[in-house]
Amino acid sequence: MASVSSSRPSIGPAGRTRDGRRQFRAALLVATALLAAAAAGCTGDPADRPDAADRPGTPAAGPGGAAGSGVTGPLCSALPTGSDPGNPAALADQPGDVALQWIPVLTRFEAAVRAAGLSADLRAPGGVTVLAPTDDAFARKFSEEDLDDLMIHRRDELRDLVRAHLVAGVHPLADLVTAGTLRTLDGSTLPVGTAGSMARIGEQVRSVCADYRVAGGRIHIVDGVLGKLPTTYDPNADSGH
Repeated sequence: MASVSSSRPSIGPAGRTRDGRRQFRAALLVATALLAAAAAGCTGDPADRPDAADRPGTPAAGPGGAAGSGVTGPLCSALPTGSDPGNPAALADQPGDVALQWIPVLTRFEAAVRAAGLSADLRAPGGVTVLAPTDDAFARKFSEEDLDDLMIHRRDELRDLVRAHLVAGVHPLADLVTAGTLRTLDGSTLPVGTAGSMARIGEQVRSVCADYRVAGGRIHIVDGVLGKLPTTYDPNADSGH
């Protein structure tokens, strides 16, 4: 029997010729490159976008918060997200005093609001912005005994303390930074500036998870306690020194 000519292209798996596979790979590489270029044009490197993560108050993903959640800051990723109770979307239609109850790092501030009888202030008709210190911030500021005394016996001072963290009106963090100052309901005027991708309020306090939307307001979680009360926490007290 005569031998078959070997000039015919050999057939590979799935019936595709080797030449066809080469053409397919080349087309696939071109398509992948075009898709990557399109994605880069849409998203880009944050360093190339002046309005991205370096602007305080810009929603972020990863360490800065869940994408699309509206909150931003290094603490956001440790707080409720997605469908968890207390996630930012679930709090958007809650009054400020109710929303505070669902944010797990704000138990002391929320207790101070209730003990001071100022829950209604967080439902003011014109809106209110809350600069809410974390539990760790309270622990660094007050001894347990002093904080208990404030909550139970020194209500006037406690009210001033809470009002030092309230700002009339609804203010996204970026707007506070743009304004450069804010005036709290206790009558204090504080400078506001940038601190990396976060905001600095006063001299040392910084935002750590900002722009929770609530009914008639905003909540910005901060890492320090504002106001005029002295620091009473003694770091040596627990060590017995």
